[in-house]
Amino acid sequence: MKLIYSFIILILFQNCSFDDKTGIWKNSNKISKKENNLFEEFKKISPLKENFNKIIPLDKNYKFLKNSSFDNKEWKDIYFSEDNNLKNFDYYDLNQLVFKSKKITRGKINEYILFEKNNLIINDNKGNIFVFSINKNAVIAKFNFYKKRYKKIDKALNLIIENSIIYTSDNLGYIYAYNYKQDKLLWAKNYKIPFRSNIKISKNKIILSNQNNSLLFIDKYNGQILKKIPTEESIVKNNFKNNLVNYKNNTLFLNTYGSLYLLNNQSMTIKWFINLNPSLDINASNLFNGSQFLIYKNKIIVPTNKNLYILDLTSGSIIFKKDFTSVFKPIILNNILFSLHSNLLIATDLNNGKIIYSYDINQLISDFLNTKKNEVEFKTLMLANNQIFIFLENSYVIKLNLNGTLDKIDKLPTKINSLPIFISKSIIFLNNKNKISVIN
Repeated sequence: MKLIYSFIILILFQNCSFDDKTGIWKNSNKISKKENNLFEEFKKISPLKENFNKIIPLDKNYKFLKNSSFDNKEWKDIYFSEDNNLKNFDYYDLNQLVFKSKKITRGKINEYILFEKNNLIINDNKGNIFVFSINKNAVIAKFNFYKKRYKKIDKALNLIIENSIIYTSDNLGYIYAYNYKQDKLLWAKNYKIPFRSNIKISKNKIILSNQNNSLLFIDKYNGQILKKIPTEESIVKNNFKNNLVNYKNNTLFLNTYGSLYLLNNQSMTIKWFINLNPSLDINASNLFNGSQFLIYKNKIIVPTNKNLYILDLTSGSIIFKKDFTSVFKPIILNNILFSLHSNLLIATDLNNGKIIYSYDINQLISDFLNTKKNEVEFKTLMLANNQIFIFLENSYVIKLNLNGTLDKIDKLPTKINSLPIFISKSIIFLNNKNKISVIN
């Protein structure tokens, strides 16, 4: 009889425990404090119905190629590299908290954090820039450019680092250069129009865009404008920011109107452009949107709110267009592009545009946990140890093989707030209390 009772209890436990106790599923009874704005806009602004929801199993004979993982030491660009592409990072994968700092700021942090020479660079909505030394376990520099008259205005800062100099643009129209080693403001300019893009550096030039979709080439030594190139302006604004990619001596610029430009950085001239917005009638119902685009070899990968475009870098011609997109910047390994479209993980061959597989992440989790299907809330997508890492807003990490099989689900030792970065085989991020966490 005891054996029967034990068996019944075991069945009940298996049927309910993962739903209620793991906490991996998104709680539909609560409103998330940190919804993914980009994903919300994909749903609310775009009138397009989901036109891709297929489950496509992997061919049993297909083999994925693997690369040696990359032991990364620095993260000086918010999108990691000049071409916005990520690496297959090396990671200890012990999921242990090895370091936690004191609270860095009471302000709302920028989700992007940077890392240079064992220093973590953080900024908040008050305009503070913090440089935290991991070795010294202390803030070694704190800088705030703004005067008291800007105290009540939330500052949205865009940062990039080169040789201890933090180049910053903001939503007030300022751009400035700060040397954190010398604790010295090198120069500052006010161009009146708010900046609205990431920043790229090409030799002696800073390249960025303002909210009017003008692309600016600026002398990085004094802040003077070398050239200003106006492009189409969108009257109605959304959360999509102008996006820049550097490739060799060229810059690719995707504006909020949906136009993609290739420019030569030396001559500061346009080589070609193409519009990727199917509707030129810009209003609240058909705003252009997308996630960060990137370059892989001689291809440009542009996820928009309606399609995923693969273009030829030399000519700008469309190689192929897919009827799905990626709510986050896709990741690429050996010509295979992995993207998250709605709840689907899709692997696409960049050589021929063929979909290798398409799997429902929620279903994979449900099967792995042996529980009923629900929904999770994605935070970002990365590669490490030849595995696909899907970070969730509730601080879980879904780890999948390249073939789409779910290997492991980990809960991070502390709640994640900022976007994570991989440094020295560890994951670094700010937790929900704005403390730096290092996970090995």
